Amino acid sequence: MPSNQSPLGALPSRFRRQRILIIGCGDVGLRVARQLAPRVRLLALTSSPERSPELRARHITPLAGNLDQPATLRRLAGLATRVVHLAPPPGENLPDWRRDPRTLALLRVLRLRGLPQAVVYGSTSGVYGDCQGEWASETRAVNPHTPRAWRRVDAEAQLRFFGRSSGVRVHTLRIPGIYAPDREGGTPHGRLLKGTPVLAPADDVFTNHIHADDLARACALALWRAGPQRCIHVCDDTELTMGDYFDLAADVYGLPRPTRIARADAQAQLPLALLSFMGESRRLSNLRMTTELGLVLRYPTVAQGLAGG
Repeated sequence: MPSNQSPLGALPSRFRRQRILIIGCGDVGLRVARQLAPRVRLLALTSSPERSPELRARHITPLAGNLDQPATLRRLAGLATRVVHLAPPPGENLPDWRRDPRTLALLRVLRLRGLPQAVVYGSTSGVYGDCQGEWASETRAVNPHTPRAWRRVDAEAQLRFFGRSSGVRVHTLRIPGIYAPDREGGTPHGRLLKGTPVLAPADDVFTNHIHADDLARACALALWRAGPQRCIHVCDDTELTMGDYFDLAADVYGLPRPTRIARADAQAQLPLALLSFMGESRRLSNLRMTTELGLVLRYPTVAQGLAGG
């Protein structure tokens, strides 16, 4: 990574062995770790002991704990100088479906002692709900339409209060659809093979995308560069409807383009989970990402990302 893209490249050497804790160290978390290693000490919370060898092999120290069991998190207090929080809220068995108890448990333990300097949170662009195809900047009011988006709004609010009351620099990244050819389920290829239809042009919705590697680079940069209590969209420059996106992917893979159907027919043919994504249309501005994080995208469009650059 060139020095102008490295979050550590311009720092004095005495700051280069900070302790970075990754909460939710799945595919994107591992990519973030790859961006930061070996210039920092990497730590990751895991509730799966069988993942420990994999994490150690990537020079990440595994820490046993579970966000759904707050008593297991006490060892995290005062441990990290900076935190990347990528864990999603739980999806079921909640006393209040609008709340994120995982973020609450994490912030309670971070308050115990030795506050981190910065926390980067991976949220979702779903907090805006349906913008009817309008452009959205980070100043747009949130308007969640689904339970999962409500829980993300709650997590953002918790983190914002934590940052303002403690002085910790909290940076919220609002993330759209994540893709990458080397990510499990990270491309439309499987869906195209199934022949799943998409909406007709008159009913179609705008979607937004980010390559997993560019997202990881944004997370790493935000640890040092983002302003305090700041929201930033992490998305590429693509401006496509969902149907056009799948047409583009089909052309890349040499597969038939999907059938187009009216929204009324989609409601009868497609599962509710898929329909929920077809009910929200928005276009995200990435101006803050490029100006405040200084991120130069390696994959500015999904056409480049799906084709491998």
